Amino acid sequence: MKCPFCNQDNTRVVDSRPADDNSSIRRRRLCDACGKRFTTYEKVETMPLIVIKKDQTREQYDRSKIEAGVMRACYKRPIPVQRIKEMIDSVEMEIFSREEREIESKVIGEIVMDKLKELEAVAYVRFASVYREFKDVNTFMDELKKFLE
Repeated sequence: MKCPFCNQDNTRVVDSRPADDNSSIRRRRLCDACGKRFTTYEKVETMPLIVIKKDQTREQYDRSKIEAGVMRACYKRPIPVQRIKEMIDSVEMEIFSREEREIESKVIGEIVMDKLKELEAVAYVRFASVYREFKDVNTFMDELKKFLE
C-alpha cells in the first residue's frame, strides 16, 4: 500500500479491525519512510452487477446513483446522515444477496422505496413521486393513501 503523503511503498499495518458496517476491514497503517499514519478500508470484491434500465439498456451498478436519489429525497429532512448511509448499505446488501448478475432498475427502486418507507414518510413520498413519475395530483394522492393504509 502506498503512503498518501510521501508515495512510498513501504507501509505496514499497525491495527486491523472490522469497520462499523461489518462489511469491510479498517486498517491503521504506518509509513516507514515518513512516519505518518493513515487509515484504509478493505472490502470484499463482489461480482459485477449489471442494471437493466426501463429502456432495456444495460449499465454497471453504481452505488452513487442510489445515494444521489436518496439524498435528494431526504433533503432538509431531520434524518441523520448515518441512518441514510445504513439504509443505503441495507439496500445494497439486499441487492447483492440475490446473487444475480443482472437486476432490473425497477427492482432496485422498489427496494429503496420499501427502506425509505421505514425511514421517513416525506422522503418516501418524494422518492416515489420521481420514481413512479406522478403525472397529476390524483396519482400523488393515490400513493399517499397507500402509505396511510
